[in-house]
Amino acid sequence: MTVPYTNSVSLKTAALISGLCLLIMVVAAPIAEMYAYPKLIVRGSVTDTVTNLITHRGLFTICILCYLITFIFDIVVTWSLYVLLKPVNAEVSLLAALFRIVYTMLALVALLNLVTCYRIVYSSTVFALDNQSANQQVVHYLNAFKSQWYFGLVFFSLHLIVLGFLIIRASYIPKLLGVLLIITGLGYSLTTFKPFLFPNTNIDFASYTFYGEIVFMFWLLVKGWKLKLADNT
Repeated sequence: MTVPYTNSVSLKTAALISGLCLLIMVVAAPIAEMYAYPKLIVRGSVTDTVTNLITHRGLFTICILCYLITFIFDIVVTWSLYVLLKPVNAEVSLLAALFRIVYTMLALVALLNLVTCYRIVYSSTVFALDNQSANQQVVHYLNAFKSQWYFGLVFFSLHLIVLGFLIIRASYIPKLLGVLLIITGLGYSLTTFKPFLFPNTNIDFASYTFYGEIVFMFWLLVKGWKLKLADNT
């Protein structure tokens, strides 16, 4: 006997929640990653980096908060995408969700390095620019944040690849979106593994593979409200 697919959350609701969460992340992540963080970090100069952190406390706070907002909404979008693609294959949709949850947990653990760095710089009464030991400790935590977060992108890329295959199989989402997400996932994989497997290889083309998520987000926001719950796909 075939049991029809039922869910208390409609596909329309799941699609719109996913789209809105991705939109918030598209705003918050670039503020942190492309604006705040680069303004604080001076490559090759520990003293200048620490000076920036001391001088621009508000910017550092915004940086941490935007990263945190991004990772929190990663959890929400993990759930909503699971609901959205559960009718296609519940087990595979759960696998995609687990990959993204692992990534998000690693990202949140990595973010603790920035929180620790913040406490060192602003909570210590003895912190000073001429304290070389403290300065090196700050830079250590900054580097640890990036390396741990980027390692987590391995699981994020697997999430996108599995998500793409689910979308290709779905009857209610354009298959092209699935192909774009698979390409995006492969782009993340190439970028993550480059320093370890092929450090001297030019993979600048990979930067053009990351637009699949943006296209998917717009589709969810524009077309998501038209989706209806189906008993089979």
